[in-house]
Amino acid sequence: MNVKIEETWREQLGDEFDKQYFVSLVNFIHQEYGSATCYPPGHLIFNAFNLCPFDKVKVVIIGQDPYHEPGQAHGLSFSVNDGVPFPPSLMNIFKEINNDLGTPIPQSGDLTRWAEQGVLLLNATLTVRAHQAGSHQRKGWEEFTDAAIKSLNAHRDNLVFILWGGYARSKAPLIDSSRHLVLQSVHPSPLSANRGGWFGNHHFSRANNYLSEHGKEEIKW
Repeated sequence: MNVKIEETWREQLGDEFDKQYFVSLVNFIHQEYGSATCYPPGHLIFNAFNLCPFDKVKVVIIGQDPYHEPGQAHGLSFSVNDGVPFPPSLMNIFKEINNDLGTPIPQSGDLTRWAEQGVLLLNATLTVRAHQAGSHQRKGWEEFTDAAIKSLNAHRDNLVFILWGGYARSKAPLIDSSRHLVLQSVHPSPLSANRGGWFGNHHFSRANNYLSEHGKEEIKW
């Protein structure tokens, strides 16, 4: 199957495209996008992969599924397009970066700048129907994105995997923590963050310290 995805990722994940689950997934996505409003736009479904080639990945931040309101989702977990108000989770991410590193809260919620530095902003489910959170879960995307995590785990060394909330933390068994840094905490959504465990997790400085220790350039969060 001809899937438009960045070439180094095609080398890693090409076998997935011919598996029955992926063929069924593509049929489902075509039907959904043809009959309903879905996000992100079709050409941005693989945006996380296209902006962050396999051999350039330094940090992986795992989300669950895309934002489902107009203008928000553009294929990167937790990120929104320029000019879109920050969702509460993203606002709490920026607050923690400010607390952790002293970096000012940015004007833009577009995290393309992170992706281009080697941060794979990976949602477990890559599409969603408008206004219906979780509507494309359990259709095959999770098998595909798990394959991406497994490939990074097996073929790269000294990556940082950042797992926020119960869903992302369920991916921890896919990662060898003796070869990679795994950072886990509650989700940055207000419901979770306000209970404690989000603010002060220092994930951004800890990630940078680990990268620096292993001879990699730090992320400008």
